[in-house]
Amino acid sequence: MRLICSSFIIFLLASSSLVYAQDTRYPIVKGFGGIYEIPNSENPDPAIEYKIVIDLKTMQRDKESINRGLNNVARMLNLHGLGGIRPENLKVTVAIHGGATDVILTNEAYQKRYEVDNPNIALILALKETGVEIYVCGQSLLSREYQHEDVNPDVAIGLSMLTVVTTKMHQGYQLLVFD
Repeated sequence: MRLICSSFIIFLLASSSLVYAQDTRYPIVKGFGGIYEIPNSENPDPAIEYKIVIDLKTMQRDKESINRGLNNVARMLNLHGLGGIRPENLKVTVAIHGGATDVILTNEAYQKRYEVDNPNIALILALKETGVEIYVCGQSLLSREYQHEDVNPDVAIGLSMLTVVTTKMHQGYQLLVFD
């Protein structure tokens, strides 16, 4: 009896781990923002056009790793894609400011400041290729003493994060804040 119970417990553990042992998925943003399918979960409504503006101020303490807030933008897109939303029904704008400002630097400007390559450049390009609009707060640029030529050409300069966000909200975008 003891052997049967032990075998049954081992079988349950092994079979439950198979349910959770999944490959990381990247349905919209390839190579970034990996996600997992969750069986029997509530999914987004494929009939909705999602318009989202993201206030991104997540500081990147490890200057050799991608910014987790920026990677979260990729995760959000991938989660919607996994949930059945077509990329053309995802309108996403990111307004970068505060502690996250340095993610938008060119590789040269980033190397000059941190003595390592900017790990966010490929992620910014991948987001742009999916249609994401990326802005940096002009006020944050000035307060951190960055020059216009220090800004990655895939990133637009907004007057401020506040004006980018309020303009998008008046255009029907919903606000998400990534601290």
